[in-house]
Parts: sequence; structure tokens; C-alpha cells
Amino acid sequence: MEGSSDLFLFCLPGLISFIHGLSPGIFIGFVLILLLLLFSAMVSGSEVAFFSLKARQVDALRKKGTLNSKRLIALLERPKRLLATILIANNFLNIAIIILSAFVSRQLFDLFDVSLHPVLGFILQVIVITFIILLFAEVLPKIYAAQYPMRFAGFMTAPLVFCRKLFYPFSSLLVKSTSFIDKKMAKKNQKISMEELSHALEIASDEKTSEDDKKILEGIVQFSSIYAREIMRPRLDVVAVELSVPFNELLKTIAAAGYSRIPVYKDNFDNVTGILYIKDLLPFLDKKNKNFEWQKLIRNCFFVPESKKISELLKEFQEKKIHLAVVVDEYGGTSGIITLEDIIEEIVGEITDEFDVEETIFSKIDDSNYVFEGKTLLNDFCKITGIKYENFDDVKGDADTLAGLILEIKKELPYHGEKINFKNMEFLIDAVDRRRIKRIKVKIKRPS
Repeated sequence: MEGSSDLFLFCLPGLISFIHGLSPGIFIGFVLILLLLLFSAMVSGSEVAFFSLKARQVDALRKKGTLNSKRLIALLERPKRLLATILIANNFLNIAIIILSAFVSRQLFDLFDVSLHPVLGFILQVIVITFIILLFAEVLPKIYAAQYPMRFAGFMTAPLVFCRKLFYPFSSLLVKSTSFIDKKMAKKNQKISMEELSHALEIASDEKTSEDDKKILEGIVQFSSIYAREIMRPRLDVVAVELSVPFNELLKTIAAAGYSRIPVYKDNFDNVTGILYIKDLLPFLDKKNKNFEWQKLIRNCFFVPESKKISELLKEFQEKKIHLAVVVDEYGGTSGIITLEDIIEEIVGEITDEFDVEETIFSKIDDSNYVFEGKTLLNDFCKITGIKYENFDDVKGDADTLAGLILEIKKELPYHGEKINFKNMEFLIDAVDRRRIKRIKVKIKRPS
């Protein structure tokens, strides 16, 4: 103990002399470096704390309802901006630490008249400062934040809200640039996926795989680019019932249609109020009273826009556990309906059961000549004839049927027997009335 006391007394005059020798600039620099290290550690740890919160912890914060918890939830709801704010603040602090440390170390070298080679001095500063920043401003705070994320995130909520406002222009620029890159990468990934599927189709063709397998692969390739309006059943072909229809008439309609689900509308089909599941009527089939209130059995209806991709719609059908949706146009009017079966058929082909009535929408005369119903979906027309759907991109507009395509090309209702040429196709109007095209003969000039 006496040896230690003697050593301290021996070093004390030198320590006092060293402190007295420090200029105010060096002393302030030391203090600022320590404060910046503390701030950098808190900001760095908050990255781990916020993004380590589990779903149950976030739910607990929502139920808490305090001002701080609401701010914390608001930060988490915009994770890209939160991360951008943390990274910008952390980099600003670390750069400030490096600049101040360079200034302080230079002042110390000059104070004690220590002449170092510039390269040696630079290496010394970089190694020491890098080690200090990594240990005290990165590693240690992140370890602590990972152990106590709720406590750390709650403590750093107010400072990060301030930083978000302070660095808003910088974080906005960073978020927009990353969003642009994300979109580009997403398109690139989608393109690669399509190329891989196309390559798989080529392999299948080379190996003389069955026609059914080839059609399934073709359906997979095209699946993500098909919209609801392209495969929906148009409103003219939809069987629906009016809300005020008596029970006995409803049963006649159901028996004639043979469907398991029927849309219900009020006044007109643009005002669909719900979907009637036929299985819900089974317990009441013995009701003789025509005034039975079957309307109480109507279920909620799911509406989708015409521009909805069927790949996204399939996911929603799975999540909501439904099989039918009403397709609406941009004005809210009913365009038609689309079912889960319609979507699946785009991959596996036509699905029929014992209740389906076979409906002939085309007849094939030979490899170059066909007769189509005007209401044939353009997507089905391409599958049957082997013509690429992209061939009509410039002229089809909003048309989804073969008759609609003819109207887009002609710009008026054609007369019976009129011939319309488009690329390597010749359309002959075989049946038409004053309102729509009913039947079309198609001749395809295939390369010999």
C-alpha cells in the first residue's frame, strides 16, 4: 500500500502539470469527443433496439397508449425512414468524432513537442479512433440494446423523433433513392423469373413432354401478367338475383343456373349488395311460404377493380377464404364476376364438373380457320389460336373480348359480312345485331 501511495505522489506533480498544460481548446475537444461518443452509442444501439422488437411487444405498446409509445409506433410504421434517420445521424456523429480527434491529437503533439512522421501519425490516429468508435459506439451499445430492446427503444424515441425532423431532407433523399433501386431490382428479379420459366418451357418442348404439361408451363409464365378483366365473366353472362325476388322464384333461378354462389343486387346489377351461398338455403328448402326472408342469408361481397392482377387476387382469395369476387370498373359499376376456378383454370386449363353445361365458344375448321363467339375472351382466343397476346397491345385498348377487339380496330360497329384485316389475321363478321358482334370467322395466315 505504501508503494502505491508513493507512486501516486510521485506521478501527481506530472499529472497536475499535464492538466495545467492543456489549452482550453484541447479540454473542450476532449469533452465534446466523449459526448459525441455517448450520442453515437445511443443512436447506434437504437438501430438494434427498434428492429429487434417482437410483434407481441409492439402490440403491448399499442395497448399502452402513452405519448411515448404512440411516437415509438409511428417510428416503426415507417421503417425505411427510421433506418435512414439512424444511419445519417450515426454517420454525422462519427465524422464529427474523427474530425475532433484529429484536432485534439495535433494539439497534443504540438504541446509536448512530439514530432511524428505524418504517415505514422495518421495510422496512430486511425487505429486508435477506429477502435474506440467500434468498441464504445458500436459493439457495446448494440449488445446492450439486444438484451433490453424495449427499454432502449423507449428511451431513444424522443431523440429519434427530433433527429427525424432535423435530418428529414437527407432521409427523404435516401428513402426515395432506395425505393427507386428496389423497384429496379424487383423488375429485374421478375424478368429473371420469367426467363427461367420460359427456359423450362423450352426444355419441356425439347423433351417432347405432353401437351397438358406444356399448357401448364405456359399458364405459369403468363400468370403474373393477367388482369381480372381479362378472365372475368362479363355482366351480360352473369346469373344474379334481385333482392326483392320471392323465395319460390329464387329457387327456380337457382335450379336453372346450377351455380353454388349467386350475386344479389338491389334495383340494378351495378348495386350488388352481397353473395348468396346456395348451401345456406339447404335447411330451408321445405319452406312453403313464398314470403320466407332468404335475404337474411346473404353474405358480404368482395369487390376488386378490373386492373387487379390475378396473381395478387389468388393470394387474397386464400387469405380471406372466399371463392368469388365482383369486378368493378373505374366508376364503381359492375363489370362482371371472377371466381377462384377462373384463376386456377389459367394454369391447369379448363375445369369441368357434372353440373357444367358445355358451352361452345369456337369451332376449328382447320389450322388456319376458326369460328368464334364474339364474347370469347381475348386471352382464350390467343390460347386457342396460338397467337401472342402482346400482338394486340397497341390496338386493344380496354377490350377484353374478341368482339371488343374488333370494335377497337374498326372504331364502329361493323356490318354483316364485313372483312377486317389486322396483321396476319382476317376477321369476317358472321353475325351481328344493332348492339353487338355475335359471331366472327377468323382466318390466320401462318408462315409456310
